[in-house]
Amino acid sequence: MPPKPESVTRKPRKRASPKPAAATPAMRKAKFSVGQVVRHRVYAFRGVVFDIDPVFNNTEDWWLSIPAEIRPIKDQPFYHLLAENAETEYIAYVSEQNLLPDTSGEPLRHPQLGDYFVEDEDGRYRAVFQPH
Repeated sequence: MPPKPESVTRKPRKRASPKPAAATPAMRKAKFSVGQVVRHRVYAFRGVVFDIDPVFNNTEDWWLSIPAEIRPIKDQPFYHLLAENAETEYIAYVSEQNLLPDTSGEPLRHPQLGDYFVEDEDGRYRAVFQPH
């Protein structure tokens, strides 16, 4: 009885070597975390982190609106802050290189804090996740 086609011995096909993966820049770990209070390195404002982009993720127009001599690099974490200064509260988008931990211990007054966080007994902000 002749062998079935499945049992015929075939010479194994030579597989092409896989293409090397394109070099991708290493993803930097964020220095600050959601709920952490930070302050700007240059400008007089502080805020609490409510979201983090691993790299710049805003519009080119926003990017170009920053004076070239102080424009931060794009390949670093960027932080969304519930920010405030002496006059007002607002949302800020800030590069990691321009932030420092805020060690003042002063509470924040931003009106949207309760939408994102609860403050624990130590004055730290814990994220509140609500189902959609």
